[in-house]
Amino acid sequence: MKVVDYITSKIERLPRGYVFTYADFTTEVNNKEAVIKALNRMVESGKIAKMSKGKYYKPENTPFGNLQPKQAQVVKDLLEDDGKIIGYLTGYSIYNQLGLTTQVSNTIQIGKNEIRPNFKRERYTISFVKQKNTITKEYIPLLQILDAIRYIKKIPDATIESSCKRLLAILENLSDKDQSTLVRLALKYPPATKAILGALLDELQQNSLTGQLYKSLNPITKYKLNGVGKALSTIEKWNIV
Repeated sequence: MKVVDYITSKIERLPRGYVFTYADFTTEVNNKEAVIKALNRMVESGKIAKMSKGKYYKPENTPFGNLQPKQAQVVKDLLEDDGKIIGYLTGYSIYNQLGLTTQVSNTIQIGKNEIRPNFKRERYTISFVKQKNTITKEYIPLLQILDAIRYIKKIPDATIESSCKRLLAILENLSDKDQSTLVRLALKYPPATKAILGALLDELQQNSLTGQLYKSLNPITKYKLNGVGKALSTIEKWNIV
């Protein structure tokens, strides 16, 4: 089979929006230059699109033009390495998904155990958030919630009051097991995050879960969060003002 026929056949089987590089083909085609040449010809013909240097994607066509790949595809090399999870989308990348804001950002934030400087990729700014917990597929949704609590003041186009109310709804829908795991993971977060989570869970009358959080805090430290009293009646216990 010719190089171009093999590449065309493989790309046809890929889902729309899937991001790939020439390296996805060089295991079967032992000619890097031939692969790159074939891919660039497919870009010129409109069969595929080029996202950035060395990165291509199979566009999804709509009446309004080609859709950009989903953020997880744009940075998938930073989220997985040889099948192992090494990072997860967080911050601006998931506030909209969690229902905390209607805004969609051009900044993609990634939680990782080892962070690196920010950089640009196509139209996105890629930034990183330090995560002290082990990152697993099971933990990712809980870590995203904790990150939202940690950076609650930075959620765009949202008030502290509205964010707290939405977080209450999110926490209430978690299973007892997930709520318990959330508390355990929160112990590696900053004190203010633990205090806000404790106040949220107390508001939901999950007092049996919050003992560890309360004991981990300095009893004389206060945490400033304007407007939180409009959503939570439990802030005095947690020194939130």
